[in-house]
Amino acid sequence: MIGVTDTEGDCAEWSFPAVPGAVRAARQAVRGALREWGLGGAVVDEAVLLVSELVTNSMRYTPGPVGVRVTHPRTAGGRAAALPGLVVEVSDPLPEAPTERTPGPDDESGRGLQLVARAARRWGTRRGKSGKTVWFELALPG
Repeated sequence: MIGVTDTEGDCAEWSFPAVPGAVRAARQAVRGALREWGLGGAVVDEAVLLVSELVTNSMRYTPGPVGVRVTHPRTAGGRAAALPGLVVEVSDPLPEAPTERTPGPDDESGRGLQLVARAARRWGTRRGKSGKTVWFELALPG
């Protein structure tokens, strides 16, 4: 891991180099933050799976670094949360948005965005000052 940007409050951020082991480190970091926030079960499993897919995609096409940001929509002071669900963002320095493909039955890649589209409540991409961010939102139980 290059560094932990922030893990305080309702948001956690990390930056990972494009090296072997970075995808595993991203999964562990996200899993740890979600468990620290008291989340478990399917939402953690889905978030970790989708982070793994998106970080793998970024590492395949960019020299890095790859940023991961997770935001928890807790309520504060009795007010409704500003975010409707758990939001996860994966950023990299390439400006081009990923494209959803239709892989053949024997293709070994090309299913990551399909997984994101099917598992997430919403997802999308946005361009930034120096690259792009792919984000997704997962519904929280309760």
